[in-house]
Amino acid sequence: MSRTTDRAGSVVERAGKGRLKAAWTLVLLAPLCAEAAFTGISLPSIWPAFPLLVPVYGAGVLLIRELACRAGAGWAGLLVLGVAYELAEDGLGLQALTSPHLYTAAQWGRMLGFNITYWESQVGYHLVFSLLIPVALTGLIFKRHARRPYLGTFGLVGTAVVFAAGLALAKVSIAGSQDPGYQTPWPVVAALLAVIVVLGVVALVVFPRLRMPRPAPVARLPRPPVMATVAGIAPIVFLGLLFPLGHNAGRPAVGHGAWVALPMAAALVIAVAVGWRIAQWSASEAFTDRHRVWLIGGAMVGHSLFAVASGVAGGNAVLSPVLGLVVIAVTVLLLGRLDRRLAP
Repeated sequence: MSRTTDRAGSVVERAGKGRLKAAWTLVLLAPLCAEAAFTGISLPSIWPAFPLLVPVYGAGVLLIRELACRAGAGWAGLLVLGVAYELAEDGLGLQALTSPHLYTAAQWGRMLGFNITYWESQVGYHLVFSLLIPVALTGLIFKRHARRPYLGTFGLVGTAVVFAAGLALAKVSIAGSQDPGYQTPWPVVAALLAVIVVLGVVALVVFPRLRMPRPAPVARLPRPPVMATVAGIAPIVFLGLLFPLGHNAGRPAVGHGAWVALPMAAALVIAVAVGWRIAQWSASEAFTDRHRVWLIGGAMVGHSLFAVASGVAGGNAVLSPVLGLVVIAVTVLLLGRLDRRLAP
Protein backbone atom coordinates (compact mmCIF):
# COMPACT_ATOMS: atom_id res chain seq x y z
CA MET A 1 0.00 0.00 0.00
CA SER A 2 2.82 2.36 0.89
CA ARG A 3 4.56 1.83 -2.45
CA THR A 4 1.31 2.35 -4.33
CA THR A 5 0.65 5.56 -2.43
CA ASP A 6 4.18 6.83 -3.03
CA ARG A 7 3.91 6.05 -6.74
CA ALA A 8 0.57 7.85 -7.02
CA GLY A 9 2.00 10.83 -5.14
CA SER A 10 4.97 10.93 -7.50
CA VAL A 11 2.68 10.96 -10.53
CA VAL A 12 0.63 13.82 -9.08
CA GLU A 13 3.80 15.75 -8.26
CA ARG A 14 5.15 15.36 -11.81
CA ALA A 15 1.80 16.42 -13.26
CA GLY A 16 1.83 19.53 -11.06
CA LYS A 17 5.34 20.42 -12.13
CA GLY A 18 4.35 19.88 -15.77
CA ARG A 19 1.45 22.30 -15.48
CA LEU A 20 3.70 24.85 -13.78
CA LYS A 21 6.25 24.54 -16.59
CA ALA A 22 3.47 25.01 -19.12
CA ALA A 23 2.29 28.16 -17.32
CA TRP A 24 5.77 29.69 -17.28
CA THR A 25 6.29 28.74 -20.92
CA LEU A 26 3.12 30.61 -21.88
CA VAL A 27 4.18 33.60 -19.78
CA LEU A 28 7.40 33.83 -21.79
CA LEU A 29 6.01 32.93 -25.20
CA ALA A 30 3.38 35.70 -25.19
CA PRO A 31 5.84 38.65 -25.12
CA LEU A 32 8.38 36.77 -27.25
CA CYS A 33 5.91 36.10 -30.06
CA ALA A 34 4.21 39.49 -29.91
CA GLU A 35 7.06 41.88 -29.16
CA ALA A 36 10.50 40.27 -29.44
CA ALA A 37 9.70 38.84 -32.87
CA PHE A 38 8.13 42.09 -34.11
CA THR A 39 8.80 45.35 -32.25
CA GLY A 40 12.19 44.04 -31.19
CA ILE A 41 13.06 43.95 -34.90
CA SER A 42 11.42 47.14 -36.16
CA LEU A 43 12.35 49.20 -33.08
CA PRO A 44 15.45 47.59 -31.47
CA SER A 45 15.58 50.21 -28.71
CA ILE A 46 12.66 48.43 -27.04
CA TRP A 47 14.83 45.54 -25.83
CA PRO A 48 15.85 47.16 -22.49
CA ALA A 49 12.15 47.60 -21.70
CA PHE A 50 11.27 44.01 -22.54
CA PRO A 51 10.99 42.86 -18.87
CA LEU A 52 8.30 45.52 -18.34
CA LEU A 53 6.12 43.78 -20.94
CA VAL A 54 6.10 40.37 -19.26
CA PRO A 55 3.47 41.19 -16.59
CA VAL A 56 1.03 42.60 -19.16
CA TYR A 57 1.56 40.06 -21.93
CA GLY A 58 2.57 36.97 -19.97
CA ALA A 59 0.25 37.25 -17.00
CA GLY A 60 -2.57 38.65 -19.12
CA VAL A 61 -2.54 35.83 -21.66
CA LEU A 62 -2.11 33.19 -18.96
CA LEU A 63 -5.11 34.65 -17.11
CA ILE A 64 -7.24 34.54 -20.25
CA ARG A 65 -6.23 30.97 -21.02
CA GLU A 66 -6.98 29.81 -17.48
CA LEU A 67 -10.40 31.48 -17.35
CA ALA A 68 -11.39 30.10 -20.76
CA CYS A 69 -10.18 26.61 -19.86
CA ARG A 70 -12.02 26.51 -16.52
CA ALA A 71 -15.26 27.76 -18.10
CA GLY A 72 -15.05 25.51 -21.16
CA ALA A 73 -15.29 28.59 -23.36
CA GLY A 74 -13.35 27.09 -26.28
CA TRP A 75 -11.46 29.02 -28.92
CA ALA A 76 -14.43 31.35 -29.54
CA GLY A 77 -14.49 32.36 -25.88
CA LEU A 78 -10.72 32.76 -25.93
CA LEU A 79 -11.04 35.22 -28.83
CA VAL A 80 -13.70 37.27 -27.04
CA LEU A 81 -11.55 37.41 -23.91
CA GLY A 82 -8.68 38.46 -26.18
CA VAL A 83 -10.68 41.50 -27.30
CA ALA A 84 -11.32 42.36 -23.64
CA TYR A 85 -7.60 41.96 -22.94
CA GLU A 86 -6.67 44.32 -25.76
CA LEU A 87 -9.14 46.94 -24.52
CA ALA A 88 -7.57 46.69 -21.07
CA GLU A 89 -4.02 46.94 -22.40
CA ASP A 90 -4.47 49.78 -24.89
CA GLY A 91 -7.45 51.50 -23.29
CA LEU A 92 -6.60 51.37 -19.59
CA GLY A 93 -2.86 50.64 -19.48
CA LEU A 94 -1.15 52.37 -22.39
CA GLN A 95 -4.14 54.71 -22.98
CA ALA A 96 -3.24 54.56 -26.68
CA LEU A 97 -6.85 53.95 -27.65
CA THR A 98 -7.77 57.56 -26.90
CA SER A 99 -4.47 59.44 -26.55
CA PRO A 100 -4.07 62.23 -29.13
CA HIS A 101 -0.26 61.96 -28.98
CA LEU A 102 1.02 58.46 -28.12
CA TYR A 103 2.59 56.59 -31.07
CA THR A 104 1.07 59.28 -33.35
CA ALA A 105 -1.89 56.85 -33.38
CA ALA A 106 -4.41 59.69 -33.65
CA GLN A 107 -2.99 60.52 -37.07
CA TRP A 108 -3.63 57.01 -38.39
CA GLY A 109 -7.40 57.48 -38.19
CA ARG A 110 -9.48 58.94 -35.35
CA MET A 111 -13.23 59.02 -34.79
CA LEU A 112 -15.21 60.33 -31.80
CA GLY A 113 -12.03 60.56 -29.75
CA PHE A 114 -10.92 56.99 -30.46
CA ASN A 115 -7.88 55.97 -32.52
CA ILE A 116 -9.84 53.45 -34.55
CA THR A 117 -7.24 52.52 -37.19
CA TYR A 118 -4.63 51.92 -34.51
CA TRP A 119 -7.07 49.81 -32.51
CA GLU A 120 -8.01 47.62 -35.46
CA SER A 121 -4.36 46.92 -36.17
CA GLN A 122 -3.69 46.11 -32.51
CA VAL A 123 -6.71 43.94 -31.79
CA GLY A 124 -6.06 41.84 -34.90
CA TYR A 125 -2.36 41.60 -34.14
CA HIS A 126 -2.69 40.74 -30.45
CA LEU A 127 -5.43 38.17 -30.95
CA VAL A 128 -3.07 36.18 -33.16
CA PHE A 129 0.44 36.86 -31.88
CA SER A 130 -0.11 37.61 -28.20
CA LEU A 131 -2.87 35.07 -27.60
CA LEU A 132 -3.68 32.35 -30.15
CA ILE A 133 -0.14 31.44 -31.20
CA PRO A 134 1.40 31.36 -27.69
CA VAL A 135 -1.55 29.36 -26.34
CA ALA A 136 -1.42 26.91 -29.26
CA LEU A 137 2.36 26.53 -29.01
CA THR A 138 2.21 25.86 -25.28
CA GLY A 139 -0.48 23.26 -25.89
CA LEU A 140 1.71 21.55 -28.49
CA ILE A 141 4.76 21.54 -26.22
CA PHE A 142 2.80 20.27 -23.19
CA LYS A 143 0.18 18.14 -24.91
CA ARG A 144 -0.66 16.25 -21.74
CA HIS A 145 -1.96 19.44 -20.15
CA ALA A 146 -3.39 21.11 -23.26
CA ARG A 147 -7.01 20.86 -22.08
CA ARG A 148 -6.36 21.31 -18.37
CA PRO A 149 -5.90 24.40 -16.20
CA TYR A 150 -2.26 25.12 -15.48
CA LEU A 151 -2.93 26.90 -12.19
CA GLY A 152 -4.80 26.38 -8.96
CA THR A 153 -7.04 29.01 -7.40
CA PHE A 154 -4.16 30.74 -5.63
CA GLY A 155 -2.13 30.86 -8.84
CA LEU A 156 -5.09 32.24 -10.78
CA VAL A 157 -5.63 35.05 -8.27
CA GLY A 158 -1.92 35.82 -8.23
CA THR A 159 -1.84 35.98 -12.02
CA ALA A 160 -4.74 38.43 -12.04
CA VAL A 161 -2.92 40.63 -9.52
CA VAL A 162 0.28 40.57 -11.59
CA PHE A 163 -1.69 41.49 -14.73
CA ALA A 164 -3.35 44.42 -12.96
CA ALA A 165 0.05 45.56 -11.70
CA GLY A 166 1.40 45.21 -15.25
CA LEU A 167 -1.32 47.53 -16.56
CA ALA A 168 -0.43 50.09 -13.91
CA LEU A 169 3.26 49.71 -14.72
CA ALA A 170 2.59 50.22 -18.45
CA LYS A 171 0.57 53.35 -17.66
CA VAL A 172 3.33 54.83 -15.52
CA SER A 173 6.45 53.74 -17.40
CA ILE A 174 5.33 53.84 -21.05
CA ALA A 175 2.32 56.15 -21.29
CA GLY A 176 3.68 58.34 -18.50
CA SER A 177 7.02 58.86 -20.24
CA GLN A 178 5.85 59.11 -23.86
CA ASP A 179 2.62 61.01 -23.27
CA PRO A 180 3.09 62.74 -19.90
CA GLY A 181 0.07 64.36 -18.37
CA TYR A 182 -2.55 62.58 -20.44
CA GLN A 183 -5.33 60.75 -18.61
CA THR A 184 -8.12 58.86 -20.32
CA PRO A 185 -11.40 60.68 -19.51
CA TRP A 186 -13.26 58.93 -16.69
CA PRO A 187 -16.44 58.33 -18.75
CA VAL A 188 -14.29 56.45 -21.28
CA VAL A 189 -12.64 54.44 -18.50
CA ALA A 190 -16.08 53.53 -17.13
CA ALA A 191 -17.30 52.56 -20.59
CA LEU A 192 -14.23 50.43 -21.24
CA LEU A 193 -14.64 48.63 -17.92
CA ALA A 194 -18.30 47.96 -18.71
CA VAL A 195 -17.45 46.56 -22.15
CA ILE A 196 -14.70 44.37 -20.66
CA VAL A 197 -17.16 42.96 -18.11
CA VAL A 198 -19.78 42.28 -20.79
CA LEU A 199 -17.23 40.52 -23.01
CA GLY A 200 -16.13 38.44 -20.02
CA VAL A 201 -19.71 37.38 -19.29
CA VAL A 202 -20.31 36.49 -22.94
CA ALA A 203 -17.11 34.42 -23.13
CA LEU A 204 -17.30 32.69 -19.75
CA VAL A 205 -21.04 32.37 -19.11
CA VAL A 206 -22.95 32.58 -22.39
CA PHE A 207 -20.64 30.76 -24.82
CA PRO A 208 -20.16 27.62 -22.70
CA ARG A 209 -23.96 27.15 -22.67
CA LEU A 210 -24.32 27.50 -26.43
CA ARG A 211 -23.67 24.98 -29.11
CA MET A 212 -21.29 26.99 -31.22
CA PRO A 213 -21.45 26.48 -35.01
CA ARG A 214 -18.47 24.66 -36.47
CA PRO A 215 -17.19 25.51 -39.95
CA ALA A 216 -17.63 22.85 -42.57
CA PRO A 217 -14.31 21.07 -43.16
CA VAL A 218 -12.67 21.32 -46.55
CA ALA A 219 -12.81 18.31 -48.83
CA ARG A 220 -9.04 18.17 -49.13
CA LEU A 221 -6.35 19.86 -47.08
CA PRO A 222 -3.63 21.78 -48.89
CA ARG A 223 -0.05 20.77 -48.26
CA PRO A 224 1.57 22.26 -45.12
CA PRO A 225 3.87 24.63 -47.09
CA VAL A 226 0.78 26.08 -48.80
CA MET A 227 -0.83 26.64 -45.41
CA ALA A 228 2.34 28.29 -44.14
CA THR A 229 2.43 30.59 -47.17
CA VAL A 230 -1.18 31.72 -46.60
CA ALA A 231 -0.50 32.24 -42.91
CA GLY A 232 2.64 34.23 -43.74
CA ILE A 233 1.08 36.51 -46.36
CA ALA A 234 -2.00 37.31 -44.23
CA PRO A 235 -0.23 39.36 -41.49
CA ILE A 236 1.90 41.14 -44.08
CA VAL A 237 -1.20 42.29 -45.97
CA PHE A 238 -3.23 43.01 -42.82
CA LEU A 239 -0.51 45.08 -41.19
CA GLY A 240 0.47 46.62 -44.52
CA LEU A 241 -3.01 48.07 -44.88
CA LEU A 242 -3.07 49.61 -41.40
CA PHE A 243 0.34 49.88 -39.81
CA PRO A 244 2.75 52.77 -40.51
CA LEU A 245 6.02 51.90 -42.17
CA GLY A 246 8.56 53.41 -39.84
CA HIS A 247 8.36 54.38 -36.18
CA ASN A 248 6.06 57.36 -35.53
CA ALA A 249 5.41 57.79 -39.26
CA GLY A 250 2.27 59.74 -38.40
CA ARG A 251 -0.03 57.95 -40.82
CA PRO A 252 -0.95 54.39 -41.82
CA ALA A 253 0.78 52.75 -44.73
CA VAL A 254 -2.32 53.08 -46.93
CA GLY A 255 -4.83 55.92 -47.03
CA HIS A 256 -5.15 59.25 -45.27
CA GLY A 257 -7.99 61.06 -43.55
CA ALA A 258 -11.42 59.59 -44.25
CA TRP A 259 -9.90 57.33 -46.89
CA VAL A 260 -8.42 55.08 -44.18
CA ALA A 261 -11.89 53.52 -43.98
CA LEU A 262 -11.12 51.63 -47.20
CA PRO A 263 -7.95 49.83 -46.03
CA MET A 264 -9.62 49.26 -42.66
CA ALA A 265 -12.51 47.47 -44.34
CA ALA A 266 -10.13 45.51 -46.58
CA ALA A 267 -8.02 44.43 -43.58
CA LEU A 268 -11.13 43.28 -41.72
CA VAL A 269 -12.33 41.23 -44.69
CA ILE A 270 -8.90 39.61 -45.07
CA ALA A 271 -8.65 38.78 -41.36
CA VAL A 272 -12.12 37.20 -41.26
CA ALA A 273 -11.66 35.32 -44.53
CA VAL A 274 -8.25 33.86 -43.61
CA GLY A 275 -9.37 33.08 -40.06
CA TRP A 276 -12.45 31.24 -41.32
CA ARG A 277 -10.41 29.31 -43.87
CA ILE A 278 -7.98 28.20 -41.19
CA ALA A 279 -10.93 27.14 -39.04
CA GLN A 280 -12.22 25.05 -41.97
CA TRP A 281 -8.80 23.43 -42.34
CA SER A 282 -8.60 22.64 -38.64
CA ALA A 283 -12.10 21.08 -38.73
CA SER A 284 -10.87 18.41 -41.14
CA GLU A 285 -10.13 14.96 -39.70
CA ALA A 286 -6.87 15.01 -41.65
CA PHE A 287 -5.67 18.14 -39.84
CA THR A 288 -2.84 17.33 -37.42
CA ASP A 289 -0.59 19.08 -34.96
CA ARG A 290 2.08 19.26 -37.65
CA HIS A 291 -0.29 21.32 -39.84
CA ARG A 292 -0.73 23.62 -36.86
CA VAL A 293 3.03 24.02 -36.50
CA TRP A 294 3.34 25.01 -40.16
CA LEU A 295 0.55 27.57 -39.80
CA ILE A 296 2.22 29.07 -36.73
CA GLY A 297 5.59 29.12 -38.47
CA GLY A 298 4.20 30.87 -41.54
CA ALA A 299 2.49 33.55 -39.45
CA MET A 300 5.56 34.14 -37.29
CA VAL A 301 7.89 34.49 -40.28
CA GLY A 302 5.40 36.77 -42.06
CA HIS A 303 5.01 39.22 -39.22
CA SER A 304 8.79 39.29 -38.62
CA LEU A 305 9.37 40.08 -42.30
CA PHE A 306 6.94 42.99 -42.03
CA ALA A 307 8.85 44.16 -38.94
CA VAL A 308 12.06 44.18 -40.98
CA ALA A 309 10.41 46.35 -43.65
CA SER A 310 9.05 48.70 -40.98
CA GLY A 311 12.44 48.96 -39.31
CA VAL A 312 14.25 49.72 -42.57
CA ALA A 313 11.67 52.39 -43.42
CA GLY A 314 12.21 53.87 -39.97
CA GLY A 315 15.96 54.20 -40.45
CA ASN A 316 17.31 50.91 -39.07
CA ALA A 317 18.68 49.79 -42.42
CA VAL A 318 21.25 47.42 -40.92
CA LEU A 319 20.16 46.42 -37.44
CA SER A 320 16.56 45.53 -38.31
CA PRO A 321 17.49 43.11 -41.14
CA VAL A 322 20.16 41.48 -38.96
CA LEU A 323 17.79 41.06 -36.02
CA GLY A 324 15.06 39.88 -38.36
CA LEU A 325 17.32 37.24 -39.86
CA VAL A 326 18.31 35.99 -36.40
CA VAL A 327 14.73 35.90 -35.11
CA ILE A 328 13.40 34.14 -38.22
CA ALA A 329 16.24 31.60 -38.15
CA VAL A 330 15.63 30.81 -34.47
CA THR A 331 11.88 30.60 -35.08
CA VAL A 332 12.27 28.17 -37.98
CA LEU A 333 14.83 26.09 -36.09
CA LEU A 334 12.73 25.71 -32.95
CA LEU A 335 9.49 25.05 -34.82
CA GLY A 336 11.31 22.53 -36.98
CA ARG A 337 12.37 20.66 -33.85
CA LEU A 338 8.80 20.76 -32.56
CA ASP A 339 7.53 19.48 -35.91
CA ARG A 340 9.91 16.51 -35.79
CA ARG A 341 8.92 15.80 -32.20
CA LEU A 342 5.25 15.67 -33.19
CA ALA A 343 5.91 13.39 -36.17
CA PRO A 344 4.13 10.02 -35.83
